[in-house]
Amino acid sequence: MRGPLRVVRAEARPGRKALRRLIGRADAVLDERTVAQAGKLVERVRRRGDRALLEAVRAFDGLDADSVADLSLGVWSDAGATDAGATASEPAAEEDLPDGFEEALEQSIAAVERYHAPQVHSGYRLEETGVVLEERRTPLSRVGIYVPGGRASYPSTVVMAAVPARLAGVSEIVVATPPATLFAATPAGAALRHTLRRLAVDEVWGMGGAHAVAALAYGTETIRRVDKIVGPGNAWVTAAKSLVAGAVAIDGVAGPSEVVIVVDGTDGGGRAAYRAERVAADLLAQAEHDPRAAAVLITDSASLAKEVARQVAAALPELATAATARKALATFGAAFVVSSIEEAVPLIEAIAPEHLQLVGPAAEALADRPLPAGAIFVGADTPEVFGDYVAGPSHVLPTCGTARFASALGVEDFVRRSHLIRTTSAAARRMAPAAAALADAEGLPAHARAARLRAPAPASVPPAAGSTPQEPPSEDGEDAP
Repeated sequence: MRGPLRVVRAEARPGRKALRRLIGRADAVLDERTVAQAGKLVERVRRRGDRALLEAVRAFDGLDADSVADLSLGVWSDAGATDAGATASEPAAEEDLPDGFEEALEQSIAAVERYHAPQVHSGYRLEETGVVLEERRTPLSRVGIYVPGGRASYPSTVVMAAVPARLAGVSEIVVATPPATLFAATPAGAALRHTLRRLAVDEVWGMGGAHAVAALAYGTETIRRVDKIVGPGNAWVTAAKSLVAGAVAIDGVAGPSEVVIVVDGTDGGGRAAYRAERVAADLLAQAEHDPRAAAVLITDSASLAKEVARQVAAALPELATAATARKALATFGAAFVVSSIEEAVPLIEAIAPEHLQLVGPAAEALADRPLPAGAIFVGADTPEVFGDYVAGPSHVLPTCGTARFASALGVEDFVRRSHLIRTTSAAARRMAPAAAALADAEGLPAHARAARLRAPAPASVPPAAGSTPQEPPSEDGEDAP
């Protein structure tokens, strides 16, 4: 009987089939049916606003709200977890947080701030004779963060998105998250609410899925639209983000979490079992996120692949999330056996994973390559889970192969860049002939004329004897060259 993690030779037919399935995982996440259904929901919220949003929240979130105002969490309210619409200005009542959570949260926030702070800068200025060029960076005014919910609570996503946004100078941060955890009188709900208070999120709305994305993108009678939506989500959220892109900026079309772990077959001084146990744990850490999460091993050791598969099978039944992880492993899980670690490179390039872990000397040497991955973790003691919480870089990363061209979330995602150009009259006369010639080549006579007016042609009638030809006046007082 085959175990939950299938071991395949990369060059054999089963291996090629597994690779094709991984390369096409975006199509499985954004299937036509999901996109079509999400599109209908998005359009209803766009056209009917609050009324459609309430209908969706009742149908999909299971929250029997009387008005959209009831979806708002008063994070500074003393009404506690059960009052969704509270707006009192008093601090929230003390809630029972999971053991060690508050201290761990502060460690996470500090790490994310430390990593992203160097990304903050205001642009640059270039000057040459008569020309000033500037790039100006201005923070977005209002940003929406989608925080997943349902299967788990994700305070870490609030940290990973809100901290870079605050560093960028965003003035209003709005969070949308499914209400089941947000309003729950549970330790998970308390942890999420505490994080929202700690990071001074301006608005929190208990709504999830495509309708939440639509409300943030287009606004309703109650909820003002945002400039950009960031954050991970399920297939419905991903589909909705792809549909509203253009009406609002998005961080990318992301799918379920994914990891590729490359392990070389050297024993590293008797550490093969040590590696196998940790690699199995890291694969399951991704698989438990979502039934369509990807958990992939690549190794040049068939024996190590089998040992990892055995450890996965042994650990899986003990997980409370076993059902989800088992489905993920059956859909996008595989242990590829290659002839050499060098042969892992084309597999990595084809999959372009969200997370890439490199374990063992030969595998770790690949870290110097320009590999397409959202984040790279080097060494057996550098698990991806550190990146989820405490390493520092944001865990909002490109998925579904978009790491080929997309980047991790950072301060840059929360600013808009604009250009300032200033030329003096003398500089304009220098630049005009080239601009006009290029406009002529493109067949744009009005462009050419606008350029040539900045460099008047010599007068056709020669000046009277004894007179001195006059240059056009300089608007800025600069002497003509």
